[in-house]
Amino acid sequence: MSTSVNAETSPAATGTAKPHIGGNEKSRAVKDTVARLVMYLAFGIALVPLVWILGTVLAKGTTTVLDPQWWYDSQIGITARRVGGGAAHAILGTLLQAAVTALIAVPIGIFTAIYLVEYGRGHFARAVSFMVDILTGIPSIVAALFIYAIWVGVFGFRTAGIAVCFALVILMIPTVVRSTEEMLKLVPNELREASYALGVPKWKTIFKIVLPTAFGGIVTGVLLGLARVMGETAPLIILGPYTKGFHFNLMSGNMATLPTMINEDRVEALQPAVDRVWAASLTLIGLILILNLLGRVIARYSKVRN
Repeated sequence: MSTSVNAETSPAATGTAKPHIGGNEKSRAVKDTVARLVMYLAFGIALVPLVWILGTVLAKGTTTVLDPQWWYDSQIGITARRVGGGAAHAILGTLLQAAVTALIAVPIGIFTAIYLVEYGRGHFARAVSFMVDILTGIPSIVAALFIYAIWVGVFGFRTAGIAVCFALVILMIPTVVRSTEEMLKLVPNELREASYALGVPKWKTIFKIVLPTAFGGIVTGVLLGLARVMGETAPLIILGPYTKGFHFNLMSGNMATLPTMINEDRVEALQPAVDRVWAASLTLIGLILILNLLGRVIARYSKVRN
């Protein structure tokens, strides 16, 4: 009798027994904890140089950037020993070259991505994809030397802002292609099939259904690619020499940009010039930061939803 009562009131019979955690569960828990710690440690290590750089640039460049003259004046008449002048000529030159670069690179990159996702089959499509991968890893100085060899060596033209844009196009196209390609792949096939079922041609389906659906992600990729090329220095030094004044003719003459302004003043190594180097660096970081934040905002509110 007591045995049956004990059996009925035992933890196993009443369902109150604690679940047994096996060795596999404990091992997975330990591995998960270790992986989290390693991830946080790696993030902290990667954050140290970023915070250090930003802190240094902010500390040394903020005073000059806060001067109103910095935003509307140029460096004409300003020597390395003289304090003053602005970066308006370099800011406008950077924005102008970036706009022309995007005007050329964005259509090429988007149409290439459309071909790879919607039409690309066989050896030619694989060759195009392979060439995009190669372009992704090309150093900026190689792109600059390639354009220099064609622009100056073959055609005999002088270095100019448009040549810089051509070099930057080579660097920007892979980013646009890959980001657009991934966004197009996220568009549900059901949307395409529904459009085809209604008798809509494929090209119209792409431009009326697929591209608008992936628009937010495509714009984000374009902005990130643009942010990358705006900070390049090698094509500007080789193909677009610096000038201290305003110049907006991309077809001839020297043109100021923020990277070349940084390089020019760095050579002087005097305190007023060094202050302008830090201020130009902070200005360039600010422009790129704005583009990245804009891309994040667009990505957040224009996501491709399955």
